[in-house]
Amino acid sequence: MISGGSCQPQLFCVSVKIACHFSVCCCLFILFLFLSELTGFIATEIVNELYVDDPDKDSGGKIEVNLNISLPNLHCELVGLDIQDEMGRHEVGHIDNSMKIPLNNGDGCRFEGHFSINKVPGNFHVSTHSATAQPQNPDMTHIIHKLSFGDKLQVQNVHGAFNALEGADKLSSNPLASHDYILKIVPTVYEDMSGKQRYSYQYTVANKEYVAYSHTGRIIPAIWFRYDLSPITVKYTERRQPLYRFITSICAIIGGTFTVAGILDSCIFTASEAWKKIQLGKMQ
Repeated sequence: MISGGSCQPQLFCVSVKIACHFSVCCCLFILFLFLSELTGFIATEIVNELYVDDPDKDSGGKIEVNLNISLPNLHCELVGLDIQDEMGRHEVGHIDNSMKIPLNNGDGCRFEGHFSINKVPGNFHVSTHSATAQPQNPDMTHIIHKLSFGDKLQVQNVHGAFNALEGADKLSSNPLASHDYILKIVPTVYEDMSGKQRYSYQYTVANKEYVAYSHTGRIIPAIWFRYDLSPITVKYTERRQPLYRFITSICAIIGGTFTVAGILDSCIFTASEAWKKIQLGKMQ
């Protein structure tokens, strides 16, 4: 017969070790969840919503446009910007806030312009219509570096189509072809944590390329940007998790962890007691 007196201290030591390891695991688990919640509380989140409205009512019904385009095979004296819309605006050779930079030893031109359009359907186009003498075969191959509307909006967590035509390359297209870019402009609002709002515009684009003819012959090619405004506004709002929600989450983490730990500890204790009785029964 083997005495069970020496076995009880061993079982007690094993139980203590298990309890200590279990407590350490629970503390590490609580710490991990706490840090996760703290990170979420400190960081801001971007919430977006859609609604029907004109967000920038103080703009006077205008939208600012930034255009930067290169025509490597057309002289600068031939390049011009024309603006038309359904309110009757018809401007040929717009020159305000615009700049022409010669390219390829003067054989090409880079046009940079900042102008405004009315908030009605219309178009603006780069063409030779304003030139005093029309070239015989104007080459409208081009690269679009930038076309944006409204304020510049650069926010890390907002990835919209604010400059959808950036990098559009038509250098390999037919030199005598016209290019139509059909734009659907979507008003966009960004509101930061302080409540300050910035107004910009995203847009979708479809394009086609064609050589146009009339009864008098081939029509002078141009690069058309035909636009219309969407009635839907996209709003991005910066938000931070409220303090009460953070405190509630921390209390839930601590309470939930200790509740589950208590249940597991009870199960381990019951199993330990059962195992102890089994061992004592074998030793007697």
